[in-house]
Amino acid sequence: MADLYDLVLKNGTVVNHDGVGVRDVAVSGGRIAGLGSFPPSAAEETIDCTGLTILPGVIDTQVHFREPGATHKEDLETGSRAAVMGGVTAVFEMPNTNPLTTTAERLADKVAAGTDRMHCDFAFWVGGTRGNVADIPELERLPGAAGIKVFMGSSTGDLLVEDDAGVAAILGATRRRAAFHSEDEFRLRARKDERVPGDPSSHPVWRDAEAALTCTRRLVRIAREQGARIHVLHISTGDEIDFLRDHKDLVSCEVTPHHLTLTDEAYGRLGTLVQMNPPVRSAAHRDRIWWGLSQGIADILGSDHAPHTLEEKAKPYPDSPSGMTGVQTLVPVMLDHVAAGRLSIERFVDMTSAGPARLFGIAGKGRIAVGYDADFTVVDLKRRETVTNAWIASRAGWTPYDGVTVTGWPVGTVVRGRRVMWEGELTGPSAGRPVCFGEAMPR
Repeated sequence: MADLYDLVLKNGTVVNHDGVGVRDVAVSGGRIAGLGSFPPSAAEETIDCTGLTILPGVIDTQVHFREPGATHKEDLETGSRAAVMGGVTAVFEMPNTNPLTTTAERLADKVAAGTDRMHCDFAFWVGGTRGNVADIPELERLPGAAGIKVFMGSSTGDLLVEDDAGVAAILGATRRRAAFHSEDEFRLRARKDERVPGDPSSHPVWRDAEAALTCTRRLVRIAREQGARIHVLHISTGDEIDFLRDHKDLVSCEVTPHHLTLTDEAYGRLGTLVQMNPPVRSAAHRDRIWWGLSQGIADILGSDHAPHTLEEKAKPYPDSPSGMTGVQTLVPVMLDHVAAGRLSIERFVDMTSAGPARLFGIAGKGRIAVGYDADFTVVDLKRRETVTNAWIASRAGWTPYDGVTVTGWPVGTVVRGRRVMWEGELTGPSAGRPVCFGEAMPR
């Protein structure tokens, strides 16, 4: 008797490790059970994906969901709802909450809060500080831990380790790849007078390209001295791309949709809504980041989803907070770049699925292959839609892309064989689980 599968995705164009082609994907017990051609009678549920493209589930490794401490902006449920509405099947959430995620107890609290409440799977970055260095070897291997995250430049929240000795101590204790917000705090402090009250376009003047490059140079030197692997988040300058191409043996880096899409002209249109750390910069920096992506220097895409309310963003600069929504728009904004020919669909998959799995040692995700979790981002590459604030599921309720028409749209989100979003509607209860990592398996 033939196997009876739980689910078959039928007649979709599958993008995976062996190319792009029309095939069926069979699912049993939350995992991929077969690739090929299966009759409708082979599954309890069949989803017709004719004309659609089936991608490995998109993994966004940098989001801020604000829980605990600032849940008026976002929480784990609303942030993960936004994720699956945008086709994202797993997220890594940041530690700059209140209280900070810097202890085993705080991490366990977050894991408990996310389990069966978040709509997608999840992991949490643990903040690296001067005070928890001795605990890092344990912390980075705990269930649900994505690794250690360090802020070398101040941003939203209270985590900051700006000095070489503090960074060296943390990297000396790590064994997994540690992630960094790389802006030189000493330069930021010295240049505060560059901020022009009421003028958010002075934000990239204050937090200039040199602040990013100086810090990244320091960070790479320290990492090499400590023999540590590092990941530089949200690259915003062409200078960093040019520098990092010579250090790929130990450094991976992330680029974001906003640094690939927006330029400093947006300050005139959007004001503080486009205010981010590190900032959106000139077209020359954006174009060089695209070059770095084309050359493989940029490893992965992350949204840096960092929501604030419209009321908070309406404060006059520099009292306005830095951050914007992004987890829900990552897929459509980047698929629009695919449609425009700026990157291939295979490269998009590598930067959002296979790449995160490879860099961070994610177990069982990132590929459409038998035995892997049945995580799928189902998209229509030809569909044209207009992004609107009304579509945004984040509690913040806005996007800098409001009114922007894109080609390429997330149609469905499948997490471990469960269809959680289809055609803009949640289709099942939240059942998020912690992501597992090969370097943190129980011994």
